Amino acid sequence: MTEKFGSKSTADEVLSDIDLKGKRFLITGVSSGIGLETARSLVSHGASVVGGVRSLAKAEVSTESVRNAASEGGGSLELVELDLASLQSVRACADKLLAEGRQFDSIIANAGIMATPYGLTVDGFEMQFGTNYLGHFALINQIEPLLVNGGRLVVLSSQAHRVADVDLDDPNFEKTEYDPFVAYGRSKTADTLLAVEFDRRHRDRGIRAVSVMPGNSITDLPRNFSEEELQGLFQTVSNARAEAGLPPAELKEIPQAAATSVWAAVLANGDEIGGRYLEDCAVAFIDDTPNPFADGVKSYALDPEKAKWLWEKSEELIGTRF
Repeated sequence: MTEKFGSKSTADEVLSDIDLKGKRFLITGVSSGIGLETARSLVSHGASVVGGVRSLAKAEVSTESVRNAASEGGGSLELVELDLASLQSVRACADKLLAEGRQFDSIIANAGIMATPYGLTVDGFEMQFGTNYLGHFALINQIEPLLVNGGRLVVLSSQAHRVADVDLDDPNFEKTEYDPFVAYGRSKTADTLLAVEFDRRHRDRGIRAVSVMPGNSITDLPRNFSEEELQGLFQTVSNARAEAGLPPAELKEIPQAAATSVWAAVLANGDEIGGRYLEDCAVAFIDDTPNPFADGVKSYALDPEKAKWLWEKSEELIGTRF
């Protein structure tokens, strides 16, 4: 990794002078936010992107900027229907991709929901755990044969993994009171552990898996917050960091928030990043201080034994062994 990128780098800066013609990427959640910008940047450099979306009709409209970038940069965008909150939809999407048989150089598990009111997926899983983690777990493992040797899996995690470890003794909050942020934190810890175990299982093919903290940015992810609640969250983060003697948190522009995903999928050295948690286009340090708004990664999110245990439990939950 000869060139150094950081928190201010954009996806386009990371890909400067990179020709991605002939490269193919699967990205979940390309309709808006970081996923939309990730797709736009990749296709503008010649890549072919398959985007997983819940509504094909809505996505045809919202991804117009990606199609424009593709026509100018020589890339392409295809859309495939995917509702991560439905295992039936996930399996149908995977079956379609497997039937086509075209390989991917990288899978970017970008889609997600945040701090939603309590609810269950159609399969009976707590909504955030089921959507952010289990849906991706099922999809990625079913289409794993389509990843090329030497390919990459990039799973978007979050600083919120610091809020809560996984709890598969009570995944649906049947024994404990539901907390939207705790549920979100659990799902993002699970996403991080998914990358750890996937990397271990597939590195013999040269495939490396990573989790990514994209950075905080204003997207439609916090759609369940009022403006007042969102400002209150920012103030809480600011106060917690100040009390710990940390510099103020800075919001990223969306092109900056997409940079680490692109860096991990295209440029970073696989041996250096495999099985790790990344932020600001670099491997993050381990920080086990209790502050949920500190930088770095909690060691429980990288625990290889916990990652194996979560994998086995996840197979039981969805009724499929990989």
